[in-house]
Amino acid sequence: MERLEQQIQFIIEIDKLKNIIRQTYISSGERREDDAEHAWHFATMAFLLAEYSNEPIDVMKVMKMGLIHDLVEIDAGDTYLYDKEGAKTKAAREEKAANRLFHLLPEDQGTEFYELWREFEDRKTPEAKFAATIDRLQPILLNDATDGKAWELHNICYDQVMEANKHTKEGSEVLWQYIQKIFDKNIEKGKIKRSEKA
Repeated sequence: MERLEQQIQFIIEIDKLKNIIRQTYISSGERREDDAEHAWHFATMAFLLAEYSNEPIDVMKVMKMGLIHDLVEIDAGDTYLYDKEGAKTKAAREEKAANRLFHLLPEDQGTEFYELWREFEDRKTPEAKFAATIDRLQPILLNDATDGKAWELHNICYDQVMEANKHTKEGSEVLWQYIQKIFDKNIEKGKIKRSEKA
């Protein structure tokens, strides 16, 4: 029963992901999404869009990455993509969180979770590259669906979105081209500024 108890305690602990609020608004624009909603959306998108990966992938592995990649934010908090100051300490905060959270599990599962999380962060395998693409695509789709609400609120400009999303093509050229069309449309509409001075 000790193994089962550890697993149950972990399940209860990760419910806290529902309290981590992201900057992205849900498609209705009524409120911001939480990390658990993002993880569900990510996993579903990975399954639906796997055919657009640049390389053959283990889809289940990508879905697992989607479900656990932000668990560390229970301790580390969500660092907004365009938060330069927060980015300076993000890796250290998340590593510390990973060590605490995944040690709550039985050793074999804790090791598996940590290795999946680390693989996602390192972005070197075909699965991790595609997972990173989906992780970026999901908020972009929601930003577009809300008429650029979060981009406008944070005064995001073209250079910022291009820099933050440039690695997306490593996972899927097709999805990268789709993303660029979304950026172009929102620049034309004034939802993404053309430059920081604009």
